[in-house]
Amino acid sequence: MKKYFNLFDLSQKVDYKTEILSGLTVALALVPEAVAFALIAGLSPLTGLYAAFMMGLVTSVLGGRPGMISGATGAVAVVIVALVQSHGPEYIFACVILAGLLQMAAGFLRLGKLMRLVPHPAIFGFVNGLAIVIFMSQLVQFQDGSGNWMSGRDLYVFGSLVALAMLIIWGLPKLTKAIPAALVAILSVWGIVVAFGINTTSVGDMAGPGGIAGGFPPFHIPAVPFTLETLQIIFPYAAVVAGVGLIESLLTLNIIDEITETRGQGNREAVAQGLANTLSGLFSGMGGCAMIGQSLINISSGARARLSGIVASLLLLSFIMFGSSLIELVPMAALTGLMIMVAIGTFEWASLRTFNKMPASDIFVMVTVTLVTVFLHNLALAVMVGVIISALAFAWDNAKRIRARKHVDEDGVKHYEIYGPLFFGSVTTFNSKFDVLNDPEEIVIDFEESRVVDMSAIEALNKITERYQKVGKKVHLKHLSPDCKKLLRNAEDIIEVNVLEDPTYKLAVDKV
Repeated sequence: MKKYFNLFDLSQKVDYKTEILSGLTVALALVPEAVAFALIAGLSPLTGLYAAFMMGLVTSVLGGRPGMISGATGAVAVVIVALVQSHGPEYIFACVILAGLLQMAAGFLRLGKLMRLVPHPAIFGFVNGLAIVIFMSQLVQFQDGSGNWMSGRDLYVFGSLVALAMLIIWGLPKLTKAIPAALVAILSVWGIVVAFGINTTSVGDMAGPGGIAGGFPPFHIPAVPFTLETLQIIFPYAAVVAGVGLIESLLTLNIIDEITETRGQGNREAVAQGLANTLSGLFSGMGGCAMIGQSLINISSGARARLSGIVASLLLLSFIMFGSSLIELVPMAALTGLMIMVAIGTFEWASLRTFNKMPASDIFVMVTVTLVTVFLHNLALAVMVGVIISALAFAWDNAKRIRARKHVDEDGVKHYEIYGPLFFGSVTTFNSKFDVLNDPEEIVIDFEESRVVDMSAIEALNKITERYQKVGKKVHLKHLSPDCKKLLRNAEDIIEVNVLEDPTYKLAVDKV
């Protein structure tokens, strides 16, 4: 248990100034995101803000990736919106608690290592799709309250402020890195708006009449019947929330690992995400997961330790409890410019150079994952589609690699030397290698350079030996690896294995 919950990495050197300023920048960027995602889910803005606070604090203290930011996310919002509409917020809190328990179970069972099965093209596609989603989500800021696109003076003013924020974020690091460029951009745009009395949309306009004012997240046991029927209602949603949250969190962890050239702890992060979601549900939050946009803001600002995430969470809570009237005045143009720059920085521009250079299957996986992410906004589905396509492409490629070298020795015995894996995809090719009717009375199938992988392979061996048996010829299986022999013995109780000359295992296996 200790390895999951040791609070701080004492060996890590902390730049307190950078961590605190980065935390402030992230906190300002978290407010509109949390409000927007809560509204998408059909919940009150405070439900998203409470989730952002609880998720951010718990994962920053206990998570497996220092510097990574968690909070209320759109990936979770789109999953739970149907449950909100059908059963209301109380069922959401119960769903989030159950999702957290499932995530903790995944962490304790060390299922985080399954992320190694996600191929790199799928990660490229995920990142590029997410960058496009982040960019597209900012376009709504260029609309007025009626959903119409800005025009004339409003568009000129808002666009100029967005461009100024982007210019500062791009240019300031070239001059100095003493203070996070994103924070300077927010404060500069805010100062210009106040100084010149510019009328433009603010965080308060986005939050609506209720604003973001509130108290400490109230402890609240969901008011739902504790029955099997309730479990049947919330479990499908909880399972999807848990899966989506873990996939997005662990992929974000891998991306931050690459940027910082360090290594996070996937299983520890899964446990922390689960605990954070459980507490979020108990403290009136909608739940969430890691946020790649805010994480990149934090990392690009120079943060590398846990302190930045802790500061961001505590500042967010202080905004809710004490500073709502001030934070509601922050211009959305500043935050829009910041998120557009995050989208530009998130996109893997190097992936565009892989076209015509990488295998067609990899390009197809990358493009497919990107499209699923963009059009379905389902990150878990996008990654799973990428994994499935990659697995099928791998199986197809290996299915064509099985070969058989053939020769007849001085005793008239014909040898088939198999190389390449024998599995479900290569069975048809394997069967085509043998000339049963024209072969001599005795043959040897040599597996020194091959492996019997699965049940389809065993069945293929049974069928080929049966074909030889019917014409009165003997077959010897040679150089089977120990795991292959074990597989054959285990299969004996399941399928009918042909009797040739070995009365025990019913397949002639020469031990060499």
